[in-house]
Amino acid sequence: MQWLTGSLCLIVLSSLVAVPKPAASVDRDGEYELRLFNTHSGKRLDIVYRRGTSYVPEALTKLDAYLRDRRTGDIRHFDPRVFDLLHDLQAKLGRPNAEIDVVSGYRSPSSNEFLRSHGHKVAQHSLHMQAMAIDIRIPGVSTSRLRDAALSLHRGGVGYYADSEFVHVDVGRVRRW
Repeated sequence: MQWLTGSLCLIVLSSLVAVPKPAASVDRDGEYELRLFNTHSGKRLDIVYRRGTSYVPEALTKLDAYLRDRRTGDIRHFDPRVFDLLHDLQAKLGRPNAEIDVVSGYRSPSSNEFLRSHGHKVAQHSLHMQAMAIDIRIPGVSTSRLRDAALSLHRGGVGYYADSEFVHVDVGRVRRW
């Protein structure tokens, strides 16, 4: 009987872990959409990247290409949790359909080193190089409010760059700067 109770507890706990937490706002078809504007290329991307608990492979490929290193053209597969974070951040702000300005997506090691050597404050081992980070703005939302919303999600690192008016979010360990 004791093993049965333990097994039931394990089944309940594992099912809680296995089911991904839904984003705060999903349309009635269970579609997760992002609207992005690349501040360097001027290109826009409106895309459904997830349906229910399944990511859309073609959409992830398009997002990877869209967020490529702007200096080298290198593409790296993004951790899809970044997209869930962006989606949930929009919902947290009460702006589920807002367009997100992308300041920086993937950075190759050479681009990261270029920025470091030219006085930009970028980490030597930046999560941008692992396609686990993105720098953003949301028009009409102050960077301090965006930062606070990102911090409240407790989903990774949050960097606040008030002078440059953007916020860094990543899906690494929870930290702030």
